[in-house]
Amino acid sequence: MCTAVSMKGKAHYFGRNLDYEFSYNESVTVTPRNYPLCFRAAGKKKSHYAMIGMAYVVDGYPLYYDAVNEKGLGAAGLNFPHSAVYHPEIKGKSNVASFEFIPFILAGCATVAEAKRVLADVNVYNEAFSAALPPSPLHWLIADGTSSIAVESVAEGLKVYDDPVGVLTNEPPYPWHETNLANYMGVTREEAVSRFAGGIELKAFSRGMGGVGLPGDLGSAARFVRAAFTSLNSQCGESEAESVAHFFHILGAVAQQKGCCRVPKGFEYTIYSSCCNAESGVYYYTTYDDGAIRGVDMRAENLDGTALVSRPLVVAPPEIVNRK
Repeated sequence: MCTAVSMKGKAHYFGRNLDYEFSYNESVTVTPRNYPLCFRAAGKKKSHYAMIGMAYVVDGYPLYYDAVNEKGLGAAGLNFPHSAVYHPEIKGKSNVASFEFIPFILAGCATVAEAKRVLADVNVYNEAFSAALPPSPLHWLIADGTSSIAVESVAEGLKVYDDPVGVLTNEPPYPWHETNLANYMGVTREEAVSRFAGGIELKAFSRGMGGVGLPGDLGSAARFVRAAFTSLNSQCGESEAESVAHFFHILGAVAQQKGCCRVPKGFEYTIYSSCCNAESGVYYYTTYDDGAIRGVDMRAENLDGTALVSRPLVVAPPEIVNRK
């Protein structure tokens, strides 16, 4: 389970929580413009937009969980286990495997509008990366600084939905989540007002009671509502430091703690959280065991290079500042 958010402040910020029961030793990975992207059925791109994101690199191929390209377009894949359907190859279509989807879109699209045009010809087909890595059932959030879309490959084909909320979690499909928000239309960031019944004057006994009714569980429906409310109502400062810290607070509102969500192979928890300044190309992250915000600057690397650049995640113990 995961949560992805697109936020427009002084800059455009894009990121996500990766919630899972174990890590694949992912790393912050830069794919430069001249690293050849070889797609199984959709051909080869010798040159393309550079991108940065979190990836599991296998045999020199970046299996991106989320990434942003040099033009500011971001994409993130999230678990979609019950509704995702990948189809056989379709002649005349751009047949793209799920593990190729993020680099395929970010390689040639600078905006959501361009991504929509490309997606009109895409078929997500049922291709495994390898015998050990079968296709993951995913749907995707794609966003630039002005708009967001949710992309879902289902039994009926590829569906593309405008996502004005700028949030995506997991099941059910996106239209259900958008409709479900109406159940919370009375929730507000303002002070609570007594509307219970005429003639009965109820008084709020705490600050924040306008938010009574916000779901607090760890399920995908609850996280969608809570992330949407937090992202759309909270306010951040003007500086980069304030904006980045604010984004991580949004993700913190839907983070999962180890031990609270049992799954067959252990406990699901927020392995990492990310926040990319899509305009500057700086990819920030925190990990479950290290809450310090660290960043990797895409533009500090050679973006005209031909080899992937992977930066292992830094995990440091808490620092005690008053010891000599």
